[in-house]
Amino acid sequence: MNGNPVLGRAAMLQEAGRYEESKAVLAPHLAEEPDDEWAWQVLAVAHEKLGEYELAERAATEMLRIAPGHVGALILLSRVLLRLGRQSEAREAAEEAVRRAPDKWPAHFALSEVLVAHATAPPADHERAYEAAHEAVRLAPHEPDAHQALCFTAVRTQRQDVAKQALVEWLRLDPSNKTAQAMYTDAMASGPDVPAARAADMYSAGLAGAPQSPMLHSGLDHATYRLLRGTRWLALVCLAAAGTMIDLFATAKDPILRELPVPLGNRIWVLMIMAAIWGFGALLRYRRLRTGVQLNIRSLVRRGRWAPIVLAQAACTMLCALLISQIPWTDRGVPQVLFWAGLVVPLSTMAYDRRKTG
Repeated sequence: MNGNPVLGRAAMLQEAGRYEESKAVLAPHLAEEPDDEWAWQVLAVAHEKLGEYELAERAATEMLRIAPGHVGALILLSRVLLRLGRQSEAREAAEEAVRRAPDKWPAHFALSEVLVAHATAPPADHERAYEAAHEAVRLAPHEPDAHQALCFTAVRTQRQDVAKQALVEWLRLDPSNKTAQAMYTDAMASGPDVPAARAADMYSAGLAGAPQSPMLHSGLDHATYRLLRGTRWLALVCLAAAGTMIDLFATAKDPILRELPVPLGNRIWVLMIMAAIWGFGALLRYRRLRTGVQLNIRSLVRRGRWAPIVLAQAACTMLCALLISQIPWTDRGVPQVLFWAGLVVPLSTMAYDRRKTG
């Protein structure tokens, strides 16, 4: 940085995250030396970090005026133009950086970032983004950002195995990266063989390290919703137990139905079975969950759309089971209606609400 003490001080302030102070240091220096390209670069970075993308663009443009074709300025300009929504211009800057410095991994990283920024971009752009990220990794296998780009582009191009491998390497090189931690947790918790309770615990543990991650919050909500969906099956088992107790339906194997009303002892026995089903299937399971998952269950019931519906369906089915089993019916007509009502209410949406997130 040409050894200028002003620029050195500005750079040190930026390393400490004091970007406003860095700008204040640079302002009088640039007033005296408006053609100092390094000062413009440091200023551009300060504006970028503060989210002042239009000012960062102007500073990067000034740097390119002084040093046309400067690769660092092109990469920086690409980033800020992308944040400003000017993707075509950002792409031009990144492509120019790659053309001028094909041996520099940041140039390939910048191009990959631009091409993969939008999920609706043409598949050819995503494929080229993957190639650029792959080249960045080849040039700088020790850089976590290169593996990050490869992970993102591999996901976009449906290369799941490559994405997982890149994610593991990214996390190995930068274990404190919140995004990498969140993606790794999501990859582990969203596997097809991971039970809902286990997934919820994993998401909750991940949120302890990355509490602001939208990905982990969404994953926890989905896992919590899966847990709540399971309550309907508990209610259906209780409904089946109630229907069996009262012999609602004759079969070829057992065509003779028991006499009604069912004795009190049988009704109490079935009630104990139902209590055991809910005790072991819901209450004990709930107590074993992490505190964060327990809190999220209550939260999702309050703010979700489908979570209250699922619980209402389970409650309706359970009410039907209790009415069937605990009232001393002398005729099977009403219990049969209750049985079908308790069956139809949850089954009416089970196939449809499977993909909902709560």
